[in-house]
Amino acid sequence: MMAPLLVLDVVGLTPRLLAHMPRLRAVAETGFQAELGTVLPAVTCSAQSTFLTGEPPAGHGIVGNGWYFRELGEVFLWRQHNALVGGEKLWQAARRVRPDYTVANVCWWYAMGADVNWTVTPRPIYFADGRKEPDCYTDPPELRDELTAKLGTFPLFTYWGPGAGLPSSAWICRATTEIMTSHRPDLTLSYLPHLDYDLQRFGPSSPQAAAAAADLDGVLGPLLDAAAAQDTTVVALSEYGITDASRPVDINRLLRSEGLLRVYTQAGMEYLDPWTSRAFAVADHQVAHVYVRDPADVPAVARLCAGLPGVAEVLDEAGKAAAGLDHPRSGELVLVAEPDAWFTYYYWLDDAAAPDFARLVEIHRKPGYDPAELFFDPANPGAAKRRAAVALARKKTGMRYLMSVVGLDAGARAVRGSHGRLPADPADGPVLLCSRPAAARDRLAATEVKGLLLELAGLTAAAPS
Repeated sequence: MMAPLLVLDVVGLTPRLLAHMPRLRAVAETGFQAELGTVLPAVTCSAQSTFLTGEPPAGHGIVGNGWYFRELGEVFLWRQHNALVGGEKLWQAARRVRPDYTVANVCWWYAMGADVNWTVTPRPIYFADGRKEPDCYTDPPELRDELTAKLGTFPLFTYWGPGAGLPSSAWICRATTEIMTSHRPDLTLSYLPHLDYDLQRFGPSSPQAAAAAADLDGVLGPLLDAAAAQDTTVVALSEYGITDASRPVDINRLLRSEGLLRVYTQAGMEYLDPWTSRAFAVADHQVAHVYVRDPADVPAVARLCAGLPGVAEVLDEAGKAAAGLDHPRSGELVLVAEPDAWFTYYYWLDDAAAPDFARLVEIHRKPGYDPAELFFDPANPGAAKRRAAVALARKKTGMRYLMSVVGLDAGARAVRGSHGRLPADPADGPVLLCSRPAAARDRLAATEVKGLLLELAGLTAAAPS
C-alpha cells in the first residue's frame, strides 16, 4: 500500500517567496520542485476546482470566486456547496480503484456536501438578530467538538478582514495534524491562506511579504514533522502568485455612467439592480465577468470596456473558448486587467450613497471581491479602530452591532498586490513541491495535478513527463 498523501494549498506561494521558507523548501530537497501552471482566472475557487477535477473552468463550471446566478437573478461569491463543481473529483477517481480510499478536507473550498470522510471549513454562527460569532462546520459533527476542545474556537476574524493574520493558518495546521494523527486519512487536503493577506496589503516585494512567508514557514514545521513521522508524502502547491498592483479600475462606474448599469435606492442607499441593468460586471481581483442582457449590446459594451484605462484584454466568445472559460456561468465578456491594475465592484458614484455593507467585512453581500476589507479605513484608521472597539463592546453585551471599518476609495487605493491574470514570469507564478523524487517533472499544468496526485497514491499509471 502506498504512503498517505498530504496536499498543502499554500496560497500565494511563489519561487521568490520560497527563499524565506526553509522548512517548506526542504520538501523539494528530497523530492522535486516544478513550475505549476494556473487557470484564468487565477483565483482560489477556480484553481482548486481544476486541481481536484483535472478540468478547466469551462469543464467544472467554477468561473471565478463567484458569478451572476442567472437562474436566481443574484450575484453570489464564496458559495460552499460541492455540487456546484462539475466533473469527477480526485477522490471519486481514487475510489474507482480503491473503494475504501479515505479523504480529509481541511478548509479547501466547496467543502460542504463533498463525499469525503472528514470535513472542516470556516462557518460562523449567524444569530437571528444579525450577530456573527466565530465557529467552524465539520462532518462528522463530533469532529467540531474534538477539534475545538484541543485547539480552541476557530479564529474566524483572523481568517479574513483587517485582523487577518497568522492565527487562522496556525489553527488549520494544528487541525490538520490532529486529523492526520487521529484518523489517518489516505489523502489530507489542507488550505493555508496566510500569504494572501500582507501580499495584498503591502505587495509581494515588501518586507512584510517576506516576514509573512517566514512566519508561515514556522507554523508549518510541526505539521511537516508529523507528516514525516507517518511516512506521508507531502505535496505543497499554490493556486496563483500575487504580483504588485496599485491601480483600482472602476468598471461598474463606467457602465453606470453610460446608462448600462442601473441601481435602486432604499433608505438613501444604492443597490445594484441586475434585473434591469443592460450590463454590469462581477469584479474578481484582476478578472471581471461582464454580463450583457441583450446580445445586440455586446459589441458596443466590448468597445467601451476596451477603452477603459487598466483593461488589458476583453475576451469575447472566441477569447473565452481559447482561455478555457466558455461556460454558461461566465459573462458575455470577460475582462483581464493590466499587470498593475485590478477591478473594484463599486457601482455608486457618490460614497454617501454606498450601501452600509460596503463599509463592512461582508463577503457574501457584496456583488464582487473587495480587498479593501483587509484594512482599517486608510482615510482614518484611528476612527475605524475606535468604531470597531465600540462594536466589540456592544457584541460582548449581546447587542446588535455593525463593524463599520472598511474604507471605500481610500481602501481601494491602499491595495498593493493582486492576482487573477496569468503570470508573466514563472518566478511570480504558482509552484509545486513534492517530497517523492520518483514522480519528478519540471512543469505541470493545473489540469495535470489530479493525475499527479493519483500517481502518488498508486492509483494510476505514471503520467508522461
